[in-house]
Amino acid sequence: MLAKQQDRSQHSLFFSLESTLNHKHPLFILANKIDWEMFEREFSPLYCPDNGRPAKPIRLMVGLLILKHIRDLSDESVVEQWSENNYYQYFCGEQEFQPRVPCEASELVHFRHRIGKEGIELILRESIRINGKDSNDKDVYIDTTVQEKNITFPTDDKLAKKIIKRCWKIADRNSLDLRQSYRRILKDLSYDQRFRNHPRNKGKARKADKKVRTIAGRLVRDVERKLGTMVDGYRNELDLYKRVLAQKKKDKNKIYSLHEVDVQCISKGKEHKLYEFGNKVSITRTGSGVIVGALSFRNEFDGHTLDKAIEQVEKLTERKPRNGICDRGYRGRSKVRDTLIHIPKSFSKALSTYRKNKERKYFRKRAGIEPVIGHLKEDHRLSRNYYKGITGEQSQAASAIYINCL
Repeated sequence: MLAKQQDRSQHSLFFSLESTLNHKHPLFILANKIDWEMFEREFSPLYCPDNGRPAKPIRLMVGLLILKHIRDLSDESVVEQWSENNYYQYFCGEQEFQPRVPCEASELVHFRHRIGKEGIELILRESIRINGKDSNDKDVYIDTTVQEKNITFPTDDKLAKKIIKRCWKIADRNSLDLRQSYRRILKDLSYDQRFRNHPRNKGKARKADKKVRTIAGRLVRDVERKLGTMVDGYRNELDLYKRVLAQKKKDKNKIYSLHEVDVQCISKGKEHKLYEFGNKVSITRTGSGVIVGALSFRNEFDGHTLDKAIEQVEKLTERKPRNGICDRGYRGRSKVRDTLIHIPKSFSKALSTYRKNKERKYFRKRAGIEPVIGHLKEDHRLSRNYYKGITGEQSQAASAIYINCL
């Protein structure tokens, strides 16, 4: 149910946030630039008008989402700090200080699910609009990066041990009498797996790894037998364990995490980090530094992401970019929709000196997107994705671009 409209026409005689706060503070200025009524119009149809418990105000929820990414906070932290920060409260529409938390942290999760990917893009569009002429550049610079999921570095041994622990939990929950728990044996095997890089220990560690996988398979089969008629409730979980234990080193579409089965293994050619586990994110920015596009992908070739990236720019800015400047990872594309794609390559002898200098200027300026991506990762939650599943990846990719609001 929609929240009841509050009467804001009458302010406190002695105290109000607007008269107390510094009008030059970035959050105060930003609060008066954003078109909050637009969010009310667009998000109101997502609520039932006259049934159920009244929801929190839409401005409050949208403001908390923006603050979360501007200040690099978790859901729990932004809710806690809101009750202590006058600027946060004014940004979210309060006229007087409220000494309480605005909502439960879980309500931000429900609100993200309610507005979906389209709602997040609407917030991104508004962040583009408040930058004015800086977002009207005819040239866009495009690059991709990897946003890692919040998982540990995957190894076969880690996955096997997690499967064993989950089998123990299923057995305890359903009072199953396992044929053998292998707890003492696993403790001894963990000693054999230490210092595996030493030449004398490699063979012993490999044998221990193989034994751990064997034990995991035995426990899965034993739990499946002992569950009897209750096995249908654990069918998907047990099938996942069997698939993990059966996968080989060279297999495609491998599972790297039990709680995030959609994680992709992505190689970006980094010397210090050969593989990253998460999803690919495409970032599009103008020459003046305004980010006008952000999309999440699985593990597509960079050139295959251009169509959707350019389409999103046209949708959010309501204009068609003339030139798209990319790196060599996008090779093979020369034109997407009505946008010309420029990729570094050896110049033709027939190319004029003016055109060569123009291309060089493009490619030098394109390098400016690299520190922007680094800034997003370091300060605006793009480095690691804490959201669940593929839907969370799409939401995180677009919501990390509240850097435009700074």
